[in-house]
Amino acid sequence: MSGNADERRAPRTEAAKRSTPTLGEEGVVWVRIAPSQVVRTMVIALLSAAVVLGALFLLWQVRTIIGWGILALFLAVVLNPAVNWLERHRVKRSIGILLTYLGVVVALVAIVGIFVPVVISEIRALIDFIVAVAQDPTGATERLKSSMEQLGLGFLFDTLSARLAELPSQLGQLARSFLLSAGGLAIGAATFVSALVTILTIAFFLLLNPERFINVGLQLFAEPQRPRVRRLLEQSAGAISGYITGNLAISFICGVTTFVVLLILGMPYPAALALLVALLDLIPLVGATLGGALLVIVGFFASPLTALILLVYILVYQQVEGSVLQPMVYSRAVQLNALLIFVAVLVGGALMGIPGALLAIPVAEIIRIVVTDLVAYRSRLAEDEAAHGARQGENEPAVPSSPPSSS
Repeated sequence: MSGNADERRAPRTEAAKRSTPTLGEEGVVWVRIAPSQVVRTMVIALLSAAVVLGALFLLWQVRTIIGWGILALFLAVVLNPAVNWLERHRVKRSIGILLTYLGVVVALVAIVGIFVPVVISEIRALIDFIVAVAQDPTGATERLKSSMEQLGLGFLFDTLSARLAELPSQLGQLARSFLLSAGGLAIGAATFVSALVTILTIAFFLLLNPERFINVGLQLFAEPQRPRVRRLLEQSAGAISGYITGNLAISFICGVTTFVVLLILGMPYPAALALLVALLDLIPLVGATLGGALLVIVGFFASPLTALILLVYILVYQQVEGSVLQPMVYSRAVQLNALLIFVAVLVGGALMGIPGALLAIPVAEIIRIVVTDLVAYRSRLAEDEAAHGARQGENEPAVPSSPPSSS
């Protein structure tokens, strides 16, 4: 019996010896690992890396659809207040969504039908005006040439004049290539229509029952964390809606104000210039400056006094917009400093172009909201643990000290 017991213990003893740490020289602990365990660990690591790379590759392949989904989410957040308002007035939610879509379409059709033909004709006339003035041997061009020659920048004027002289032929070539590429134009139009239909459809389902999607997302978190996550979602939705509507409102104010000033000054093509300035004002940080520079350049071709008045107007308006309009509109939506906004716009523009630059600020604000809440939550946990430890220390009974020994 004892021999059989020894034989049964022998394999376990060998296995224990292979995995038991041994003390080497100078106190170094050596751990023996079985070759099968090493192979299994390597296989698991390789499979994990393959799964991660495959997921990243799949996300890259469907990046366009993901972008459409993000745009649909932003659209749903922006339109949700209007749909909620209709629902509070006893309109069925699905009908309210369709009415909201119809209102947006009617507004766009009205803008396109009323303003676009006027703006297009004014833009064409504006280009012809700039080219004609640039080629005129007298007037503003000659004054600009003499001023730049006095500053030692005559070469720059010659280069600019050559580029302006080539502008009509380049525009003609661009128009011909645009008209001849009917296949590419049709593909682009089909892509735009499919993207628009997809975005509107996704936004419709998001608006139809947003609470259900929120509850599904909340299921990913523990029960105690769900109220905090819901609060973060509400704050993020408010940031998105507030920023987008505020940005549109500020650009509208900029366009209307510029149009009135141009009419007062008697500038040609005020509608085209005001629209260009309003569109440029949508771009964060640099849009207003680009629009102002465009106005001053065109005003200089009219007269130096007009250019000076427009320069003063742009400087005053930018101060009013930066000090009054933006704080009033963005105070509850965006709480980012200028450096973070600059970095966010650069990253968004590099990733998604102009749409990325426009959406970069609300995305950065959402990240700020989440990070701020996480830091505050961890601070509260640390304070609670410290208070709990202090209470436990107070509740522990004091240990009586031993009496002194008598000699």
